[in-house]
Amino acid sequence: MHQSHMQQPAQTSLANFSHDGRIGLIEIDNPPVNALSVPLVQALIAALNDFEAVAGLEALVLYGAGRTWVAGADIATFDDPGFPVAEFNAFLTRLDAQQCHVVAALHGAVLGGGLELAMACHHRVAQPNTRLGLPEVTFGIVPGAQGTQRLPRLVGAELALDMITSGRALDATQAQAAGLVDAVAEGDARSIGLAAAEALLASGAAPRRASALAVQPAPETAFAKAEAAAAKKPGWPQLATAIRCVRAAQDLPFAQGEQVEADAFAALVNASSAKALRHLFFAEREAAKIPGLPRDTARRPIRSVGIVGSGTMGGGIAMAFVNGGIPVSLIDVSNEALQRGLGLIRGNYEASVAKGRLTAEQVEQRMGLLQGSLDYQALADCDLIIEAVFEDLQLKTEVCTRLGAVAKPGAIIATNTSTLDVDRLAQATGRPADVLGMHFFSPANVMRLLEVVRGAATAPEVLATVLKLAGAIGKVPVVSGVCYGFIGNRMAEVYMREADSLILEGAEPAQVDAAVEALGMAMGPCRMLDMAGVDVGARTVIEYRKTGGLPDDPSYRALALELFELGRFGQKTAAGFYRYDGRKALPDPQVTEIAKALAERHGIARRSHIEPGEIVERLLYPLINEGLKILDEGIAYRSGDIDVVWVAGYGFPDFRGGPLWMANEIGLEKIAERLAHYAAVRGNDHGYWTPARLLSAAGSTQNIQVQS
Repeated sequence: MHQSHMQQPAQTSLANFSHDGRIGLIEIDNPPVNALSVPLVQALIAALNDFEAVAGLEALVLYGAGRTWVAGADIATFDDPGFPVAEFNAFLTRLDAQQCHVVAALHGAVLGGGLELAMACHHRVAQPNTRLGLPEVTFGIVPGAQGTQRLPRLVGAELALDMITSGRALDATQAQAAGLVDAVAEGDARSIGLAAAEALLASGAAPRRASALAVQPAPETAFAKAEAAAAKKPGWPQLATAIRCVRAAQDLPFAQGEQVEADAFAALVNASSAKALRHLFFAEREAAKIPGLPRDTARRPIRSVGIVGSGTMGGGIAMAFVNGGIPVSLIDVSNEALQRGLGLIRGNYEASVAKGRLTAEQVEQRMGLLQGSLDYQALADCDLIIEAVFEDLQLKTEVCTRLGAVAKPGAIIATNTSTLDVDRLAQATGRPADVLGMHFFSPANVMRLLEVVRGAATAPEVLATVLKLAGAIGKVPVVSGVCYGFIGNRMAEVYMREADSLILEGAEPAQVDAAVEALGMAMGPCRMLDMAGVDVGARTVIEYRKTGGLPDDPSYRALALELFELGRFGQKTAAGFYRYDGRKALPDPQVTEIAKALAERHGIARRSHIEPGEIVERLLYPLINEGLKILDEGIAYRSGDIDVVWVAGYGFPDFRGGPLWMANEIGLEKIAERLAHYAAVRGNDHGYWTPARLLSAAGSTQNIQVQS
């Protein structure tokens, strides 16, 4: 093109029109990710008006400025009743109806509304680094800008059904093979868009509108499979709705299917489940923003990691790092323990190969990043060292003392303790500024949560380094202050306390679990402790007793402690609160007899029936109350941090937003009233039912807002 034929865009809008010879150009420029918003939609409409006002233009190219095309709608706009869904959809219909070729030049993230915008264009060319998907179900909704209607017409109903109900994205190569992208090309977005437009004009072909294409139908088995999966997630109504929308695309003309989608989107966007999921989306991002810790805080390089302890937790932590490409030195006290740990890691990887998730070459590559040793000197050059030994304060103190002596200057020392005093362990190293807690959740190579415990002396750059590192290994970090159990296990302690009490009073473990699993918990407290290890849970109580932290209550956690003494450690011994056939939990009459004997020993009256409603209140309301105490004490920075901990680490249902978000939905006043009820009925000598200050502040609970 000659310079004289080019009109440069005036950079005054979020969508800037210009033209290059006979080709019009609309540059989308809404940093950092070109998210759709009310102003951007209005700017796109204005830019299309400008294009239509210039005579003689024969094609139009849309492309994104900066690092990406359009990464979706600004999620915050979903809570804005003025967000112009209908206006944006009308713009897409108008774009689709253009008589000249409309080309989308794609790069980076093409997600949600960004993909819907691209699909309204007639031709899509993408850089090799492009990712395309419709993740709306993860926000509690369905695509609302014709996405459920255009995607099946481009890739077929079966693939569209999978993409829309899973939210998964395709890379550029996959998208081209599926028919979602017409070409993959190297070069900047503007250049590849212009080249594609010129080629289309030279071909003489007519514009290809997705709205006019026939849908390749999905086999009924694909719909049946999707419906069965949706039935297993009743808290996600968006799944069944998405299936209905794809059926509409397959069975109805485009305009009628579009109306089905519009009605479905409107019904979901303000549902409590969608609001909860949006809350968690923002809460996860806020959790990494620490008051008083500037974004430009210097970070220490982490090129290698050392781990002390090759058991279940240590091995899982090692896998998390080598999966992220970071070399690990793993040490243990005996060769037998070390080889067992390395064997378990290899076994886990080989199981992934059997499931098709990894190749044999990837396994060898990851195992090659892992070195075992019996010598602490193997840790001398590590940038980060994590102790992952048994939850015993004396043992962990001894390990931390050794680490303080062997670690190089500037190395970060972390403890994986789940309950113990991080400040005491930090002092044992002799270099407390280099120390913090990194509490991984089991299995550590799978669970997303990482509780980062900020000690009194933790240096800002140490905290900043670990927060950044967490993201690099696929973890969601939440910062906690120092207290018993930090955020998650401090709340879990009162939850488990009431589970024990209910069983001593006559409830069966299966009844206790079923009551909260009906709310959407991944598993109830008894199954959860059996999986984590009754021995692990009991040892935390024993350690807490040593510090004088337990109430003066002889029946406190009596059942868990008794099961521990009897060697019933849960799944690992095939007996805990349940007996086990493989991993299947089965009722065990022996537990009922143990509970009866403990109740008699502690003078606890047993009942023949306990209502599920009481079980739910007694498990969740003290848990919520403890969360409010944690918030009030400043152990957690935000209520959203607490919600993230429980959703990402404990299987709390995401569609309920986390315990404190759920508390607002229930009503804080109701929770305060029920705590008072149980204090009156059960007594409150040990303060179990005393409300948090945030529940009783100023004599009113109505004005307390639980927010991220």
